[in-house]
Amino acid sequence: MAARLPSWAWVSGLTAGATAAVVFLAVQAEHGPHPTAAKARPSASASASAGAHVPAKPKPSGPPALPEGSGTGRRIVYSLGEKRVWLVDATGNAGRTFTVWPGTVSPQPGRYSVTLRIQSLKGSDGVEIEHIMYFTKVSGVNIAFSNALDGASPPPANGKKLGGIRMHKEDGAALWAYGDQGTKVTVVK
Repeated sequence: MAARLPSWAWVSGLTAGATAAVVFLAVQAEHGPHPTAAKARPSASASASAGAHVPAKPKPSGPPALPEGSGTGRRIVYSLGEKRVWLVDATGNAGRTFTVWPGTVSPQPGRYSVTLRIQSLKGSDGVEIEHIMYFTKVSGVNIAFSNALDGASPPPANGKKLGGIRMHKEDGAALWAYGDQGTKVTVVK
Protein backbone atom coordinates (compact mmCIF):
# COMPACT_ATOMS: atom_id res chain seq x y z
CA MET A 1 0.00 0.00 0.00
CA ALA A 2 1.43 3.37 -1.04
CA ALA A 3 1.80 6.18 1.49
CA ARG A 4 -0.48 9.10 0.91
CA LEU A 5 0.98 12.65 1.07
CA PRO A 6 -0.78 15.10 3.39
CA SER A 7 -2.61 18.02 1.74
CA TRP A 8 -0.16 20.61 3.13
CA ALA A 9 2.64 18.90 1.19
CA TRP A 10 0.67 19.19 -2.05
CA VAL A 11 -0.14 22.85 -1.43
CA SER A 12 3.48 23.64 -0.55
CA GLY A 13 4.73 21.87 -3.68
CA LEU A 14 2.24 23.64 -5.96
CA THR A 15 3.04 27.03 -4.39
CA ALA A 16 6.78 26.49 -4.83
CA GLY A 17 6.25 25.43 -8.47
CA ALA A 18 4.07 28.45 -9.22
CA THR A 19 6.59 30.81 -7.61
CA ALA A 20 9.40 29.30 -9.66
CA ALA A 21 7.36 29.72 -12.87
CA VAL A 22 6.62 33.40 -12.10
CA VAL A 23 10.30 34.10 -11.34
CA PHE A 24 11.34 32.37 -14.58
CA LEU A 25 8.86 34.41 -16.63
CA ALA A 26 9.91 37.66 -14.93
CA VAL A 27 13.56 36.99 -15.76
CA GLN A 28 12.64 36.20 -19.37
CA ALA A 29 10.58 39.39 -19.64
CA GLU A 30 13.44 41.47 -18.24
CA HIS A 31 15.70 40.28 -21.09
CA GLY A 32 13.10 40.82 -23.81
CA PRO A 33 12.29 44.03 -25.71
CA HIS A 34 10.88 46.91 -23.70
CA PRO A 35 8.13 49.23 -24.97
CA THR A 36 9.03 52.80 -25.81
CA ALA A 37 6.89 55.92 -25.83
CA ALA A 38 6.45 55.64 -29.59
CA LYS A 39 4.82 52.20 -29.36
CA ALA A 40 1.17 51.76 -28.45
CA ARG A 41 0.50 50.16 -25.10
CA PRO A 42 -2.24 47.55 -24.74
CA SER A 43 -5.33 48.91 -23.07
CA ALA A 44 -6.31 47.73 -19.61
CA SER A 45 -9.53 46.25 -20.98
CA ALA A 46 -7.66 44.27 -23.64
CA SER A 47 -5.41 42.60 -21.10
CA ALA A 48 -8.16 42.05 -18.54
CA SER A 49 -9.35 38.78 -20.02
CA ALA A 50 -6.89 36.33 -21.55
CA GLY A 51 -7.63 35.45 -25.15
CA ALA A 52 -10.67 37.69 -25.49
CA HIS A 53 -10.52 40.37 -28.16
CA VAL A 54 -11.74 43.70 -26.84
CA PRO A 55 -11.50 46.59 -29.29
CA ALA A 56 -9.56 49.56 -27.94
CA LYS A 57 -11.47 52.80 -27.50
CA PRO A 58 -10.49 55.34 -30.14
CA LYS A 59 -8.43 58.19 -28.77
CA PRO A 60 -10.19 61.53 -28.94
CA SER A 61 -8.74 63.81 -31.57
CA GLY A 62 -7.75 67.05 -29.90
CA PRO A 63 -9.23 68.68 -26.81
CA PRO A 64 -12.86 68.13 -25.79
CA ALA A 65 -15.32 70.24 -27.75
CA LEU A 66 -16.76 73.39 -26.29
CA PRO A 67 -20.14 72.51 -24.67
CA GLU A 68 -23.31 73.40 -26.60
CA GLY A 69 -25.26 76.35 -25.23
CA SER A 70 -22.24 77.96 -23.60
CA GLY A 71 -22.99 81.39 -24.99
CA THR A 72 -21.30 83.61 -27.53
CA GLY A 73 -18.39 86.01 -27.60
CA ARG A 74 -15.27 86.17 -25.46
CA ARG A 75 -15.83 84.19 -22.27
CA ILE A 76 -14.66 81.60 -19.76
CA VAL A 77 -16.72 78.38 -19.91
CA TYR A 78 -16.78 76.05 -16.90
CA SER A 79 -18.37 72.59 -17.19
CA LEU A 80 -19.46 71.13 -13.85
CA GLY A 81 -19.77 67.59 -15.26
CA GLU A 82 -16.51 67.56 -17.18
CA LYS A 83 -14.59 69.49 -14.49
CA ARG A 84 -13.08 71.52 -17.32
CA VAL A 85 -12.60 75.16 -18.33
CA TRP A 86 -12.37 76.63 -21.84
CA LEU A 87 -11.00 80.08 -22.67
CA VAL A 88 -13.07 81.24 -25.65
CA ASP A 89 -12.14 84.17 -27.90
CA ALA A 90 -14.52 86.70 -29.49
CA THR A 91 -14.98 84.50 -32.59
CA GLY A 92 -16.14 81.53 -30.49
CA ASN A 93 -12.93 79.49 -30.73
CA ALA A 94 -11.59 77.82 -27.59
CA GLY A 95 -7.91 78.74 -27.54
CA ARG A 96 -7.18 76.73 -24.39
CA THR A 97 -8.93 74.12 -22.28
CA PHE A 98 -7.88 72.35 -19.09
CA THR A 99 -9.22 70.25 -16.24
CA VAL A 100 -9.94 71.65 -12.78
CA TRP A 101 -10.60 70.38 -9.23
CA PRO A 102 -13.89 71.83 -8.00
CA GLY A 103 -14.54 72.68 -4.37
CA THR A 104 -17.38 71.20 -2.33
CA VAL A 105 -19.81 74.01 -3.24
CA SER A 106 -20.62 74.47 -6.94
CA PRO A 107 -22.24 77.36 -8.79
CA GLN A 108 -25.54 76.86 -10.58
CA PRO A 109 -25.42 76.69 -14.38
CA GLY A 110 -25.80 80.21 -15.74
CA ARG A 111 -24.04 83.33 -16.89
CA TYR A 112 -21.81 85.34 -14.57
CA SER A 113 -18.86 87.72 -14.82
CA VAL A 114 -15.60 88.09 -12.93
CA THR A 115 -16.37 90.43 -10.03
CA LEU A 116 -13.02 90.56 -8.23
CA ARG A 117 -9.41 89.54 -8.91
CA ILE A 118 -6.81 89.03 -6.18
CA GLN A 119 -3.20 88.16 -6.96
CA SER A 120 -2.63 85.87 -3.93
CA LEU A 121 -3.90 85.00 -0.47
CA LYS A 122 -4.47 82.04 1.86
CA GLY A 123 -7.52 80.03 0.77
CA SER A 124 -10.27 79.02 3.18
CA ASP A 125 -8.72 75.53 3.18
CA GLY A 126 -5.43 76.97 4.50
CA VAL A 127 -3.53 76.60 1.19
CA GLU A 128 -1.60 79.56 -0.25
CA ILE A 129 -3.28 80.32 -3.60
CA GLU A 130 -2.85 82.80 -6.44
CA HIS A 131 -4.68 84.09 -9.52
CA ILE A 132 -8.00 84.22 -7.67
CA MET A 133 -10.94 85.26 -9.84
CA TYR A 134 -14.30 85.50 -8.05
CA PHE A 135 -17.48 85.26 -10.11
CA THR A 136 -20.41 84.32 -7.81
CA LYS A 137 -21.49 83.36 -4.30
CA VAL A 138 -23.56 80.32 -3.25
CA SER A 139 -25.10 80.18 0.25
CA GLY A 140 -22.48 82.58 1.57
CA VAL A 141 -19.57 80.70 -0.05
CA ASN A 142 -17.48 82.61 -2.60
CA ILE A 143 -16.93 80.74 -5.88
CA ALA A 144 -13.62 81.52 -7.58
CA PHE A 145 -10.99 80.11 -9.90
CA SER A 146 -7.47 79.80 -8.44
CA ASN A 147 -4.35 77.68 -8.29
CA ALA A 148 -2.15 76.65 -5.38
CA LEU A 149 1.06 78.68 -5.15
CA ASP A 150 3.09 75.45 -5.13
CA GLY A 151 1.07 73.96 -8.01
CA ALA A 152 -0.33 71.09 -5.91
CA SER A 153 -3.85 69.74 -6.23
CA PRO A 154 -6.13 70.52 -3.31
CA PRO A 155 -6.27 68.12 -0.36
CA PRO A 156 -9.62 66.58 0.67
CA ALA A 157 -12.00 69.17 2.12
CA ASN A 158 -12.74 67.36 5.41
CA GLY A 159 -16.34 68.55 5.52
CA LYS A 160 -15.60 72.23 4.82
CA LYS A 161 -17.72 74.27 2.42
CA LEU A 162 -15.22 75.37 -0.21
CA GLY A 163 -15.96 77.25 -3.43
CA GLY A 164 -12.48 77.25 -4.93
CA ILE A 165 -12.16 75.81 -8.42
CA ARG A 166 -8.47 74.88 -8.49
CA MET A 167 -6.27 74.24 -11.50
CA HIS A 168 -2.66 73.55 -12.40
CA LYS A 169 -0.30 76.50 -11.92
CA GLU A 170 0.27 77.11 -15.66
CA ASP A 171 -3.50 77.04 -16.30
CA GLY A 172 -4.06 79.49 -13.44
CA ALA A 173 -1.53 81.87 -15.01
CA ALA A 174 -3.24 81.55 -18.41
CA LEU A 175 -6.68 82.20 -16.91
CA TRP A 176 -5.33 85.21 -14.97
CA ALA A 177 -3.85 86.68 -18.16
CA TYR A 178 -7.10 86.02 -20.05
CA GLY A 179 -9.80 87.23 -17.66
CA ASP A 180 -10.11 90.74 -16.30
CA GLN A 181 -12.80 92.07 -14.00
CA GLY A 182 -16.04 91.92 -16.00
CA THR A 183 -14.99 88.95 -18.19
CA LYS A 184 -18.03 86.72 -18.88
CA VAL A 185 -18.13 83.31 -17.17
CA THR A 186 -20.60 80.68 -18.37
CA VAL A 187 -21.26 77.66 -16.15
CA VAL A 188 -22.81 74.62 -17.84
CA LYS A 189 -23.79 71.19 -16.57
